[in-house]
Amino acid sequence: MAEGRTTSGGVASGTLLRGSFPAFVCLQGTLYAAYGIESPFLPSFFGERGLTPGEIGLVLAAGTLARLVAGPVAGHVADRYDATRLVLGIAAAAAGVISFGYLAGTGFWTLLAVSMVHATAIAALAPLADALTLRAAEREGSFSYGWVRGAGSAAFVAGTLAAGQLVGAMGLASVIVASGIMFLAMAAASVGVPAVPARREASVSGLTGMRTLLAQPLFRRLLSVAALVIGSHALNDGFAVILWREAGIGPGTISLLWSASVASEVVVFVLVGPWLLSRLSPVQAALLAASLGILRWTVMATTTAVPVLAVSQLTHGLTFALLHLANMHLITETVPPQLAATAQTLYGTFGLGVASAVLTGTAGLLYGWLGAGAFWVMAALCCLALPLAPGLRPGAE
Repeated sequence: MAEGRTTSGGVASGTLLRGSFPAFVCLQGTLYAAYGIESPFLPSFFGERGLTPGEIGLVLAAGTLARLVAGPVAGHVADRYDATRLVLGIAAAAAGVISFGYLAGTGFWTLLAVSMVHATAIAALAPLADALTLRAAEREGSFSYGWVRGAGSAAFVAGTLAAGQLVGAMGLASVIVASGIMFLAMAAASVGVPAVPARREASVSGLTGMRTLLAQPLFRRLLSVAALVIGSHALNDGFAVILWREAGIGPGTISLLWSASVASEVVVFVLVGPWLLSRLSPVQAALLAASLGILRWTVMATTTAVPVLAVSQLTHGLTFALLHLANMHLITETVPPQLAATAQTLYGTFGLGVASAVLTGTAGLLYGWLGAGAFWVMAALCCLALPLAPGLRPGAE
């Protein structure tokens, strides 16, 4: 029998296609396509339905709070009953169905209620999908988690581009329909991915699993470093485009700058990140991400020269994707299987969600007060991560 062609990672392409890799690409692709379609235009949809800017902010903030509570609960349920895939499928189906509730909503209280229920449903989708992907990649050995996550990032971009076309052709309601369909497609895709094999270890009841993880110095440091370095991207996500427009940079150039950062993210997830992590320890990866974060935000604080910005944007894959990959490896290596889903949802909630929510909420105040100088604050956050990074190794105090 002829052997399959080999991928860049040395895995036969035939083996790759026969494994669960295509199923996980479909799972993560539909998830991030749904996010890419919905997230940029949801605030505008609320405005079209009569909400004031202040009410839109309250609705979005309430959704964030709902996710912060619902995520760890869903992770605990998935671990408690050894049912990660089932919980994921139910949550994705619920997210799809609830999405259509926005279409019937008018007025602040109705849309607030729909938003909170929808946020509850989507809270654990990414963490649970990551938990399944990581375990399958480790078990099968034929693909890397980064390959799947990179496909998700590409799907997010494709979804955002498609949403822009939909809004132009059919209005804002079309993106609600499209994102709902993609969440339902994710629910269907969840059936095709393998469940985590039944474990022999006893499940952890109550809040014991969360307390066990949060009591571990390594896990707490992981959350802290992620919150500082990945959280520091919040100001960039919200105000980089505003800063560049105020500096006279045209929309075409801005699109290229933004695309460069997304492209670097995909390249690191799929190619560079797995290669680097085979040569760097999690400590070294975190130090590299934090150091480049300091450099990146220093550039943003001091110049709007397009060539310099272009180089700076290309570091996004290392300031975000590399650290995220390193954290996924650490969680896989150090967290017991019976707490995998709980660990992922705690990481998504406290390592990413809380920091991003707080920093996004204060970004406007910082930018209004300091302008481009607000990026010095983001650089300072990355500086704070440097002394914490050496603790990202098993056995470190």
